[in-house]
Amino acid sequence: MSFLSLSTDPVTEAYPDQPLAVSVDSTVGEVIELMRAQRGSCVLVCADDDCQGKVLGIFTERDALRWMAQGAAAQIGIRDWMTANPTVIDAKSSVGSAIQAMSAGGYRHLPIVDETGTPKSVISVRGLVHYLVDHFPNTIYTLPPEPGKTYDREGA
Repeated sequence: MSFLSLSTDPVTEAYPDQPLAVSVDSTVGEVIELMRAQRGSCVLVCADDDCQGKVLGIFTERDALRWMAQGAAAQIGIRDWMTANPTVIDAKSSVGSAIQAMSAGGYRHLPIVDETGTPKSVISVRGLVHYLVDHFPNTIYTLPPEPGKTYDREGA
């Protein structure tokens, strides 16, 4: 366990996931099948499958729920359902700046890019929580089941 510094620890220390990527020509059905097969919660949409350029969009579990609620066809293009031009963060940015960007935008996933704009990983709320638990294990693991509720001690 190291000292926690949200302002200096790079975002890459907060357990980022390898990105799932698809081409902008993919269908929603293909993307959802990829997410299911890889147990992913988001997919980056790029000009090509290997995502060696700028991120054009992101498709998350929230987008999938919106798609299912509307009963849209699986053959519809991902371009119509992705969030275009998503906010990204540089790999050299701090954990604190990632938390700030995610909080301000209401995001649960944030693509991490290198200096050329090529996506390298994705930070998620899950990774940030894991990072914080690593630094405050006693605080997290000793929380009562219902914080704020008082318990009467029984016995001696």
